[in-house]
Formats: sequence, structure tokens, C-alpha cells
Amino acid sequence: MKIIVNGQSLEVTATLLDAALGELGYGDARVATALNGEFVPRPARASTSLGDGDRLEILAPMQGG
Repeated sequence: MKIIVNGQSLEVTATLLDAALGELGYGDARVATALNGEFVPRPARASTSLGDGDRLEILAPMQGG
């Protein structure tokens, strides 16, 4: 299915958010996720379904100051 990840159209085979993160190379990475503008906490990712055309934002923490 085609989803939008950080503004880029990508194809994924996963139908659940946690599996899609693994497929996209974010397996064990500490990231924040939002699906269609709604924050998705880490424990909810395994039960959050993806649909064609969904918009996924993946944000990694940054250090600096």
C-alpha cells in the first residue's frame, strides 16, 4: 500500500504501524510517531492499523543547544 512518510510517498507491505516502522528501517529506534496528525504512543503502535494514503510522521530526538 502507498502511504506518505514525512512528506514522501512510499510503498509498504505492513498493515500495522510497528511493522511499518521496522520495514522502513526504524525497528528499535527511539522515535515519536504521528498518524494522520494524531500522536501514536509506542505501546499503541502494535495495534494501530495503516490504510492506503495514510500520512505518517516519524520524528527522531535531536541533541544540541
